[in-house]
Amino acid sequence: MGQRVRETERKYEAGDGPGRPLTPPDLEGLPSVAGIRRLDPDLLDAVYYDTADLALAAHRTTLRRRTGGEDAGWHLKVPTGEPDTRTEVRVPLGASDSAPPEELRAEVAALLRGRPLNPVVRLRTTRHRTLLLDEEGGALAEVAHDEVTAYDESAGSDGPRWTETEVELVHGPPALLDAVEERLTAAGQRRSTSRSKLARALGDRLADPPAPPGTPATAGEVATGYLREQLTAILALDPLVRRDQEDAVHRMRVATRRARSAFKSFRRELDRGATDPLGAELKWLAAVLGAERDREVLADRVDGLLAGAAPALVTAAVRDRLRGLAADSHARSRAALVRVLNGTRYFTLLDRLEALLVLPPYLVSAAAPAHEAAIAAVGRDHLRLRRQIRAALALPPGDDRDIALHEARKSAKRARYCGEAARPVLGKRAAAHTGRMKSVQQLLGEHQDSVMCGAALGRTAREARAAGEPTEAYTALIAAERARAEAAEAELPDVWRSADRDI
Repeated sequence: MGQRVRETERKYEAGDGPGRPLTPPDLEGLPSVAGIRRLDPDLLDAVYYDTADLALAAHRTTLRRRTGGEDAGWHLKVPTGEPDTRTEVRVPLGASDSAPPEELRAEVAALLRGRPLNPVVRLRTTRHRTLLLDEEGGALAEVAHDEVTAYDESAGSDGPRWTETEVELVHGPPALLDAVEERLTAAGQRRSTSRSKLARALGDRLADPPAPPGTPATAGEVATGYLREQLTAILALDPLVRRDQEDAVHRMRVATRRARSAFKSFRRELDRGATDPLGAELKWLAAVLGAERDREVLADRVDGLLAGAAPALVTAAVRDRLRGLAADSHARSRAALVRVLNGTRYFTLLDRLEALLVLPPYLVSAAAPAHEAAIAAVGRDHLRLRRQIRAALALPPGDDRDIALHEARKSAKRARYCGEAARPVLGKRAAAHTGRMKSVQQLLGEHQDSVMCGAALGRTAREARAAGEPTEAYTALIAAERARAEAAEAELPDVWRSADRDI
């Protein structure tokens, strides 16, 4: 989906305000710089697209169509979470002057949620570039002096004008940015007060970004801080799922489960009248993602079984049946998943999660001190898990125990995620607890995977028998999975004894 590049840059303005002229810096003698090359000016014309409520800009994302310069085309810039660095997705100019490419729309579908994109700002820039070169003449960094004129496309009126300096790494080390910044500061420049040219052009139309979250002070802030992390993860993983990137479905599913788990762990702080319906929708989304994830897990399991089985047992018919069991048309299942991600129900869920974080449904206990509330929440989930594991281990081996251990696995996840949520206030204690719960969860997960795979093998064996095919191979493979499940069960008491500690 387009060419993807990492872009690391910093912007500067005159020290006494963005409207003041810039004093050119002295760029001679910078460390690791062997030479300087000044290029002819470029005339750049960029039209920026967004929704009517500026959904992209609110998430520090920009989409533009730019002509002029060396990289004319459609450019989508998305944050990476790293200082001064964004990912830029580039698509060549097409025949249309006004329709953003579908592949770029797919990248931001979770932000657009079906809303149309329209031109919001046009920027015309005269750019004077200076390249900082290494000994071979390669570019280490580019220092650009920009003279910018904005035009408000939606209002049909002229916007502000300003000058700024933009410093972008090419192949140079990050330390070069600091060295250039020292020269710019000496010339009377400072870091730009606007995070992008688009933000400066939009001015008051763009709301100030939320302040970076600090250490939670209250129980409610512990809950909503963790929920905000999960929504951020879902939005970031959405385009990766659409691109079919490895492990993206699993990670997005985990984020939905973490959010739903937080609603349960912090039900004393958050009104269940608001969170229960959202929890049900998160469960639905996790199930949708789970269908593809379960196929991936089963495929890996089958590959392992085939690799370890006696060659005499694995006939061509057996191999074909097992491959078909796991395959079930990845392309078809992924297409169904993408249809869901383009649907109203999914977009509405994202809207409701954002609305909840803007106006959290706090109960009175949400005002309690964060430290004590986090310890209490972790303790409640740990006690719940303890009871379930003890009850499961008291059952005889068989279906009832398998079901009980599966339920305990869910509680182990909940206890683990609660520990993650508590980490900002409990620090290393919460991290250690999370690690212990993860070890229990993973062992119970191995058990559940064996049970699931054994059940699938049983269905396949019945189909083979009905077709008149030998079933010895399936019997052996089912026995191997049952042995793996029993090994996990045998290991559980020791693993639990090590993990069963109060935070």
